Amino acid sequence: MENIALIDSFSEFKDDKLIDRVTLMAILEDVFRNALKKKFGSDDNFDIIINPDKGDMEIWQRRVIVADDDLDLDHLEITLTDARKIEPDFEIGEEVSEEVKLIDLGRRAILALRQNLISKIHEHDNTNLYKQFKDLIGEIYTAEVHHVRPRVVILVDDEGNEIVLPKEKQIPSDFFRKGDNVRGIIENVELKGNKPQIIMSRTSEKFLEKLFEQEIPEVFDGLIMVKNVVRIPGEKAKVAVDSYDDRIDPVGACVGMKGSRIHGIVRELGNENIDVINYTTNTQLYITRALSPAKVSSIKIDEENKRAEVFLKLEEVSKAIGRGGHNIKLAGQLTGYELDVIREGNIAEEEDDVELTEFSDEIEAWVIEEFAKIGLDTARSILKQDVNDLVRRTDLEEETILEVMKVLKDEFNS
Repeated sequence: MENIALIDSFSEFKDDKLIDRVTLMAILEDVFRNALKKKFGSDDNFDIIINPDKGDMEIWQRRVIVADDDLDLDHLEITLTDARKIEPDFEIGEEVSEEVKLIDLGRRAILALRQNLISKIHEHDNTNLYKQFKDLIGEIYTAEVHHVRPRVVILVDDEGNEIVLPKEKQIPSDFFRKGDNVRGIIENVELKGNKPQIIMSRTSEKFLEKLFEQEIPEVFDGLIMVKNVVRIPGEKAKVAVDSYDDRIDPVGACVGMKGSRIHGIVRELGNENIDVINYTTNTQLYITRALSPAKVSSIKIDEENKRAEVFLKLEEVSKAIGRGGHNIKLAGQLTGYELDVIREGNIAEEEDDVELTEFSDEIEAWVIEEFAKIGLDTARSILKQDVNDLVRRTDLEEETILEVMKVLKDEFNS
């Protein structure tokens, strides 16, 4: 019973760790063998008998009987006198098996055994945790906010596992409080010492792809395929979808009536603007669709250098470029082509037009830069715009825009 009591005292925390009895006993054997090697130099003449059903373990030491006057006695041998205390009819040369009680190892050895056991179980837990989350890389996972720090949010799942959501993996508009449930994908699992660090991401393209799979039944069932995803987290994304079934409209199925299906995804991503387009192997058509909502007049493709000149009417240029240049940047990433915008328009007007940088004495550089971000870099291109539309698409105040327009109008009226 001594061994059972000691083993129970060693393994009293096993239920908290959710470790099964058989695994625990295997770890125990390993721990005790290491202790025996440390004490005797070898564990070759020790037998450890495990009984996982009873939770018991026996340690037996095998020694060869030698004469009492043998002065080179070691842990592999026992004197005849000592052997006959175990069994009276033993003779020299025979092998004796004697049970070793754990309590006989001494208090210090037992404390060391306990510490070693705890260490081994933690190591076992960490190995299992590492394998478990390695298999979950690229999958959506939900966990609860445990602690919010300036550069990272610490999450905890239902099993008590700690998950890290770094600042750079958060959508800019994300704001979390303790107790909030957070969804993201498991992006990576890294070993920090012996402890696995689980990294979650909400900015990955894979997260958006998995949200489509989770929220849209046809994508989950494989009727619609997500061919490519590009995004500027929290701002804008483009998703190319396709279907082998001509009866299915992949874009319509993903967006839903009045955007009903995609609305949940948009909300999850902090109102990220998501363009869903039909994938095609026709490069010109693919680029045209990718630049939506702009209407493309024509495209000239340089296949060798993966570049394309996109010809647009003047009023379509700003739509193609988009706020902050996001639309054209994502269209290029989606199609794999570097896109150059070529303006089409009234030749006389274009010849009469003036680059916005020419007004640097009257208009501040940062204001000129704001207009350039949405593709407006000439005087006439700005004068053609609606003031309210410019307020919406730039970070400029209405008063600033009106002042700029006055400066530009004065140039052409002078």
